[in-house]
Amino acid sequence: MAELISHKGKVISAGQGKVDVEIISESACAACHAAGLCGMSESKRKIVEVPTSSYAGFTQGQDVEVCLAPKTGLKAVLLSYVLPVMLLLILILSLLKIGLSELLAGVFSLAGVALYYLVLYFFRDKLSEGYEFFIRR
Repeated sequence: MAELISHKGKVISAGQGKVDVEIISESACAACHAAGLCGMSESKRKIVEVPTSSYAGFTQGQDVEVCLAPKTGLKAVLLSYVLPVMLLLILILSLLKIGLSELLAGVFSLAGVALYYLVLYFFRDKLSEGYEFFIRR
């Protein structure tokens, strides 16, 4: 089996069959000794809700590792990056081909991508069923 995608995090709450884990994702230069001076580093806090069994025994503040299968990670990249870029290119090229001005073609193409993300948002619960996170101590 391929290696899992994993991120280290801290448990912020546990109970009722779920554990909320805070993951701090940092850019590559965030660990640099001069990161505070140059202003290029960035870090974001993300909270992931991981379903667990009721007897899991996780406690607040505990260091854990949140894991995801690589196959589902690739599916997420496809849905969030690859398909919207392809949609943008197809829309802009086809709208230019039918004779629309560049400004209108650009605006309608961006509107099409925004609509795509809106549809993803409305189906987020259905899409989240295909992604199963799990925790390792």
